[in-house]
Amino acid sequence: MLKKMILTVFLVLVSYGLASAETIRLSYANFPPASTFPSVQMERWKEAVEERTGGKVRVDTYPGGSLLGARNMFRGVIQGQADIGNICMSNQPGVFPMTTVLELPLGFTSSRVASLVLWDLFEKYQPKEFEQVKVLTMFGTAPSNLMTRQPVTNLAELRGIEIRASGTASQILEILGAVPVDMPMSETPEALQRGMVKGLLSSLEVLMDFNFAAYTPHVTRLDLQVYPFAVIMNRDKWDSLPQDVQQVMDELRLEQALWTGEYMDAQVEKSLEYSRDNYDSRIFELTPEEYALIDEKLAGLVDVWKQEAVRNNLPAEEILADLLELKEYYEAKYSQN
Repeated sequence: MLKKMILTVFLVLVSYGLASAETIRLSYANFPPASTFPSVQMERWKEAVEERTGGKVRVDTYPGGSLLGARNMFRGVIQGQADIGNICMSNQPGVFPMTTVLELPLGFTSSRVASLVLWDLFEKYQPKEFEQVKVLTMFGTAPSNLMTRQPVTNLAELRGIEIRASGTASQILEILGAVPVDMPMSETPEALQRGMVKGLLSSLEVLMDFNFAAYTPHVTRLDLQVYPFAVIMNRDKWDSLPQDVQQVMDELRLEQALWTGEYMDAQVEKSLEYSRDNYDSRIFELTPEEYALIDEKLAGLVDVWKQEAVRNNLPAEEILADLLELKEYYEAKYSQN
C-alpha cells in the first residue's frame, strides 16, 4: 500500500512538472499578405517573444486572412478565434474614435514619427475603444501619396480622374476634385490595367510590395493621411499568461512600434529605388501655393473629427494639440539622425 501511495505521488509530481514545462502556444492572425509590412512586423514580434521567453512561448502566425479577415479581426480576437490579431482601425469606421485621429491629413512624413506619436497618445489617454483587449503595440503607415499612370504635376490635373482609395482617402480625393473608387487592394492591379482607375492614394511601399510601379510609375508627393494599426490580444488569454511572459511582451510594446516604423520607412525608400530602376519612376512635387491650398481645402476634415470625438466624450482639442506637439518633438529628434 505504501509503495502504491509513493508511486501515485511520484506520478502526480511528474505530471505536474511536465504540465508546467509545456510550451505556451499562441495564434496570431493577420489580414495582409505575408510579404507586406504588417505581416513582416508580426514575424519579427513572434521571433522576439520566442527568443526572449527562452522557447517558453511559441507563436503560430496566420497572414493573408487565413484565420481572420480585416473586418472581423477585432471581434474575432475578443471572441477567442485568435489569441492575437493585427487590426487597422480604419477598417471599422466609428469603432475607434480616438486613434483614427492619425487619419487626418496633418503632414506626417514618416512612419517612425507617426508610430511613436500614436503610441504616446494611446499611453496617455488609454481610450475605452480598446478596453476589451490587451494592446501589445501600435504603429502607423507611412503617409499616403499619389501614384498614377499619367503624371499629375498640379491640382488641375487631378480633377476628374478615377483614383483607388478607401476610408478617409476617399473623402480627401473627393475634396481635391478626383473621383475616388473604393476597392480592395488585391483588385487594384487589374483595375489599373483595364483603365477602371488611373491611380491610387496609398503609402509608397506598395510600389514594390504589390508591384504597383509597373502600372503607376508617376508619384506625386502629398504626404496625406496615415493609417493606424494595433496588435491586440484576447483579454482572458493575456490574464492566463505567466507574469514573466507578460513582462517580455510589455517590454516589447514601444520597441515594436519603433521597429515597425523604421522598417516601413526603409521599405518606402527601397520601393522608390525599385520603381526608378525598373520603371523609370518619377516623383513630382506641387508648388508651395498648391500645398497651402490643399491644407485649406482639407481643414474641414479636422473639424468633423473633433465633432465625432466630442460625441464620444473625448477631449478633442487636447488630443489634437498633443498630437501636433508630439509630431514636432519626434520630427526634431530624428531629423538629427
